[in-house]
Amino acid sequence: MLDDDPMSPFEVLDRSYGTFVWPSAVVLAQYVWHFRHCLPEKHVLELGAGTALPGVVASSCGAAVTLSDNADLAWCLENCRRSCQANGITNVRVLGLTWGDVSPDLILLPAVDIILGSDVFYEPKDFEDILSTVVYLLQKSPRAEFWTTYQVRSLNWTIEPLLLKWNLQCREVPCSSFGATFPDFAGTTISSTCTIRMFVITIKEKQDV
Repeated sequence: MLDDDPMSPFEVLDRSYGTFVWPSAVVLAQYVWHFRHCLPEKHVLELGAGTALPGVVASSCGAAVTLSDNADLAWCLENCRRSCQANGITNVRVLGLTWGDVSPDLILLPAVDIILGSDVFYEPKDFEDILSTVVYLLQKSPRAEFWTTYQVRSLNWTIEPLLLKWNLQCREVPCSSFGATFPDFAGTTISSTCTIRMFVITIKEKQDV
């Protein structure tokens, strides 16, 4: 499923569980795998994890992983657990975190090194809640990075004003740079059916005056 992968293919829960592995998750998982040498002993948090493919890959690469999804949707959290079970992952924490809500669980969360989010920018009404949660985490861990993939659905949707508002900087990573554009990538036809963009978001560095 991932290029040069010495491990067995990851199991994917079918739609009967109310889940779906979106193309953005496959691309983000590839990015995680591409940087697998950086992951051992890192604390990785996946937001809106769903089937948790990127988080499962990160755990398999030696990261300490926390999977999270909406605290009000118990079935989403159960899907995270079932994905881990299907892939033989036993050392992953599953946590209910609702975007935009500064909950006790969010406050008590240990510092993170990498935040993952695949297709979390799905509904424009959620964009600021997502980024406010990311900012809270990045302020606790200023050197952390938010790795996120986004499927282009409308040219009118943008997070640029929110990045400015929350003092964030964004770097786009070409999918070709980590092997996520070849035909039938990971058994899918991603390149021919949709456009996926990969970004790394961090706290903007202060400029010297």
